[in-house]
Amino acid sequence: MFSLSRSSLCDSHTMKVDQEVKQEGGDKCRAIKFVEPLPKLSAMVTGKVDANGDELYPPVNFSMVDYGIYRSGFPESANFAYLKALGLRSIVYLCPEAYPEHNLEFLKSNRIQLLQFGIEGTKEPFVDIPEDTIREALKVVLDVRNHPLLIHCKRGKHRTGCLVGCLRKMQRWSLLSIFDEYQRFAAAKARVSDQRFMELFDASSLKR
Repeated sequence: MFSLSRSSLCDSHTMKVDQEVKQEGGDKCRAIKFVEPLPKLSAMVTGKVDANGDELYPPVNFSMVDYGIYRSGFPESANFAYLKALGLRSIVYLCPEAYPEHNLEFLKSNRIQLLQFGIEGTKEPFVDIPEDTIREALKVVLDVRNHPLLIHCKRGKHRTGCLVGCLRKMQRWSLLSIFDEYQRFAAAKARVSDQRFMELFDASSLKR
């Protein structure tokens, strides 16, 4: 069966998280370096394709967050072969809407559990990010028994970005690095309220 090494997984951007950067106060954070997007996954895995000879395409805004943890926008049918290659055990879905039937069939056939944490896709200035829901989702993300795991919302920007940003606080990233990562995915849609939420989030009660 075709499989991917962790070093070869990426979204439309590849990223490196090996470099440690010393912050003020002596703490260290990991710096992310993004490089130019690649058109097809197969170019990253020495030309291999799936069992049907088809190219593998990641979902929009797909990226590796940490070992065993990935993020993306909503997966389409064209992305199923790629997700299967990841060997996922779990999907953390951050929208309140019901999961599409064809997606559920894919999860069932590949023994992937769906863990839904419904967060409304509100827009500024009427934004209410439920901290309790974020905390519950983080507990699932941190549990290695659920790995490999994919976090996604609709576009992989705001709700996914907030959850990943709170995870980064637990990893003792600097706010500058957290905001930089969030903005790379949210781009022109970046929200001050999301960044404020991440800034105020207290990660001390959660353990990695």
